[in-house]
Amino acid sequence: MTTFDDRNKQFENKFAHDEELNFKATALRNKLFGHWAAEKMGLGNVDAEQYSQEVALADFEKAGDDDVLSKVLKDLNNRGITITSSDLRVEMERLMTVARKQVMGE
Repeated sequence: MTTFDDRNKQFENKFAHDEELNFKATALRNKLFGHWAAEKMGLGNVDAEQYSQEVALADFEKAGDDDVLSKVLKDLNNRGITITSSDLRVEMERLMTVARKQVMGE
């Protein structure tokens, strides 16, 4: 292989690795977000774990974060908890920082 081919392969490997880390961080963020919302709703440990799984699965409905955000916003509002989508986005960003640190620590 040439030096160019080697560098190209290295870039491809780094890209794949970065995408895998991003996927793991997003999945963890969604679980953490589900636990956060479950706490706001007053769910117990078992129900909170189940709810966090539901939130994580909601991410596969559409591309982006809107599906997760919509689910949590709807669920909180159905429980009489008033919160804005902007506040939820701030919490999602905070939790993404936490999730990235945890994933990078693996």
